[in-house]
Amino acid sequence: MVSFSAMTLVSTAFVAHVGSDELAGVGLAGVVGFALVCFGIGLLRGAKTLVSQAVGANRKDKIPELLGAALALALVLGAFATLAGHLIAPLLVSLSASPRAGEFAAEYLAIRSLGAPLVLVYAALREASYGVGDSRTPMHASLAGNAVNIALDCVLILGLGWGVQGAAIATIAGNITETAVLAWPMRAQLRSLVWRPAAFRAVWAQGVPNGLQFIMEVGSFLILTVLVARMSAVDGAAHQMVLHLVNVSFLPAHALAEAAAVLVGQAVGAGKDGLVPKVARRALAIGAGYAGVCCVVYAILGGVIATAMSSGDAALAERATMLVYVSLAFLVADAANVIARGVLRGASDVRYAAVVGIATSWFTTPPLAYLFGVMMGLGAVGGWIGLAVEIVVGAALFWLRVWRGGWRPAAAAARREMAGSAV
Repeated sequence: MVSFSAMTLVSTAFVAHVGSDELAGVGLAGVVGFALVCFGIGLLRGAKTLVSQAVGANRKDKIPELLGAALALALVLGAFATLAGHLIAPLLVSLSASPRAGEFAAEYLAIRSLGAPLVLVYAALREASYGVGDSRTPMHASLAGNAVNIALDCVLILGLGWGVQGAAIATIAGNITETAVLAWPMRAQLRSLVWRPAAFRAVWAQGVPNGLQFIMEVGSFLILTVLVARMSAVDGAAHQMVLHLVNVSFLPAHALAEAAAVLVGQAVGAGKDGLVPKVARRALAIGAGYAGVCCVVYAILGGVIATAMSSGDAALAERATMLVYVSLAFLVADAANVIARGVLRGASDVRYAAVVGIATSWFTTPPLAYLFGVMMGLGAVGGWIGLAVEIVVGAALFWLRVWRGGWRPAAAAARREMAGSAV
């Protein structure tokens, strides 16, 4: 996840070098593109939970059928995402304050959406690897994909001057690379895939709440991005730039959440629920510590970093610096938020996580972004204030659930299901 955040920062810097309209367009299209695959990514996390619980219950015989179900879902949902991307791309022109930025957004999404099946197939393979405790192979695949992406950004954007098209092509090449690098060592498992409708239904049932939560939360964030994009090209570019900067703090916490989900799933499968709070506390300590260091760095060097990434655009540098300082209010809470969700997912307590996640995202970020950003004229800063409220409130509610043990009935039901009894 650190390598991924570095890759997105580098790609953002390359596009920012071309112009603020290009950066704003790529930012808008990037959020829309992720919205198209986020249901599938969230759903496929259900496979990781089931695989980890199967490992804990000593039922590794179930893994081939779970992986087969995940790959089937990935291919179907990826095809729908590609089709939807080409239908939606022309509409982005009217969603930006700058028609030129909107054209770049449409161009980027039309190309980028071609890689949607690859993104979801990689997610299916990665979740299965995580479930059995193998995080190194996906790491190698991610590093290879990111290296290819950055190298092609240099060649296509800086060398050949392909701009937004080059950024999209480089990303797809990175998707191809990481999928191939991950699939090769898993080739024996892929040859032994088993298709069972029961496994398909199990992955679907476990993953749908995650998928709905993802798509609703990304929908809320998409509204924020559209509101910011319609304010001005500078607001849209600053939003995109600082978002990737904040990912340097958020994505490692996301990795900790994935680790916590796997360890909790294995503990639940083995009937050792007493380990769950210990995993949660240790993941929180590491995540909060790392996010705290990022807070200190951004507080001291945030303005310098924003200015360096703005390629001499003083207005963009000023707006981005303001957003960096707003982000200090939620960086630690962001880590706590995502780690608690991972713990709840590992325990199969996916419905609570989905309901709270959807409620906090829709009742805070969009209305507060409109109030502070549009009505009160604070621009992108107002939108990020709404985002801060969502993250802090959500973190408090998720951790209250973890500490009080509200996940235990879902964990017990998951064990009965793994044992083959009716739930």
